[in-house]
Amino acid sequence: MVQDLDKPGLPIPTFFPSSPFPIRPNLFAWRLPLFPEPSSMSRIPRLVVGMALLGVLVGHSRGEPGGKPRTETRPVERVEVRGDGGRRQVEGVVVVEAVDGGLLLERADERLELVQPGVILSRTPVARPEVESPRDLGRRILGELPPGFDLLVTKHYCICFDTSRAYAQWCAALFERLHDAFTNFWKQAGIEMTPPPRPLLVVIFADRQRYEAFAARDLGAATDRVVGYYNLMTNRITTFDLTGSAGLPRPAGQAAARAGLEILGSPEASGMVATLVHEATHQMAFNGGLHQRLAPVPLWLSEGVATYFETPDLASDRGWKGIGNVNTARLERFLAHHRAGALEQIVLGDEPFRRPDEALDAYARAWALTFFLAQTRKAAFVDYLRTISRKEPLADDSQEERLRDFKTAFGASPKDLEEPLFKHMTRLRSGAR
Repeated sequence: MVQDLDKPGLPIPTFFPSSPFPIRPNLFAWRLPLFPEPSSMSRIPRLVVGMALLGVLVGHSRGEPGGKPRTETRPVERVEVRGDGGRRQVEGVVVVEAVDGGLLLERADERLELVQPGVILSRTPVARPEVESPRDLGRRILGELPPGFDLLVTKHYCICFDTSRAYAQWCAALFERLHDAFTNFWKQAGIEMTPPPRPLLVVIFADRQRYEAFAARDLGAATDRVVGYYNLMTNRITTFDLTGSAGLPRPAGQAAARAGLEILGSPEASGMVATLVHEATHQMAFNGGLHQRLAPVPLWLSEGVATYFETPDLASDRGWKGIGNVNTARLERFLAHHRAGALEQIVLGDEPFRRPDEALDAYARAWALTFFLAQTRKAAFVDYLRTISRKEPLADDSQEERLRDFKTAFGASPKDLEEPLFKHMTRLRSGAR
């Protein structure tokens, strides 16, 4: 993604990754909102999520919000497959099995792998292995990374890093505060999040060069324009030590943790922290049962939830405040570019988020619609989230089904909500002045 510096805090997507799986590309793709750094920078680092989600399969997902797992027991299989490099074995939980024999497997390192039916040589059931300890899982991830990485395990996160431990601890504290705030927010709304069975994975590189060399396999040509990303297939956030970059210099000899505290006190802090929060919110949503990985989650909803959480007030040491604060940049964008029929477009399809000339407005509308529904129709919004959480991985939603889900939850079409939504946003701007 590339940032338009005349429009702070708003995204212009330029990253459209292709898929390694030949099943029907571009069914679903993630775009993250971006926040501006100083305009003097010649290159603009960004946070981006990008994975094309493909295929139409029928299978079983992890569970539903509320911590109640589905009644199905997902088998573990060892699958021998044929590839260009010869035969290999893949072992994992069968998340989805297609009617033609194709598989979606979740491996022990949390990576999802799509296996086409034509390459499967044999399938062998195996006993469900014992769940690895967080430290053992971390060591497994370390084995996939370049030399020099260390491990930090916290209550909910497993962080692999080759920067200073102090900076890794600062990031971990940020993510842990979000985890608690995110969980408590939805609990108060009536949704008990499903505790992830394994830690949330984060990889932090010491510098941009090492990060870019590693991330190129996921991001391709977009690597030099992003500072981190959440990959739905690997279930990991990958980033690098942001202190000393993005116009936020680290004082000579100062520890990364102290520099991190100064980031929070700098004028550029809100944008940088908000982008990290947006990334981590996506990871939380896809691991706590709010969404299912690779399910047809409408982009307006996933991005709306992330933008709803991206305006935290970290001034208090007592906790995370400010969830649901007015997102001023998106509010102004929404009001300036409102037009009839625009809400229906983002509810029925994801295309506006993928078009560079429409993405800025699509993100603003996603935030506005989410904010409006969460503030004025909270019970219905929770019901809608439950409906979306039951969507199966790699299932397909038609426009008719998306509209039906929306109208069932809210008792109105997107067109019916345009006028009250616009009036609500107008009042928000008046109240903020």
